[in-house]
Amino acid sequence: MEIWINPACSKCRSAVDLLDAEGASYTVRRYLEDVPGVDEIRAVLGRLGLEPWDITRTQEAEAKELGLRDWPRDDAARDRWIEALAGHPKLIQRPIITADDGTAVVGRSEEAVREALRR
Repeated sequence: MEIWINPACSKCRSAVDLLDAEGASYTVRRYLEDVPGVDEIRAVLGRLGLEPWDITRTQEAEAKELGLRDWPRDDAARDRWIEALAGHPKLIQRPIITADDGTAVVGRSEEAVREALRR
């Protein structure tokens, strides 16, 4: 199991605390420092079963500068969104937990973190 975190994020800290409390074995990835590439983001999206716009923090200043709210959300624009996430990792929703069964969850709630633990 791996968890992508921003240590400044309270949701990330809560997820890590819960994983620790449950005695989970996991690896921490500080994704703002160890930035995932385009292929990694594609792979995580596949594991999540989501589209890139589903995991984009559209309220961030960088998102507003890029005009993401106006970008199309369709197959033709998918690569553009993924490249934006790779180029601006702060836009990636957090925390993302990759489960041992090959799936992943966005662990913003205790329920989502527990779901990852069950997998």
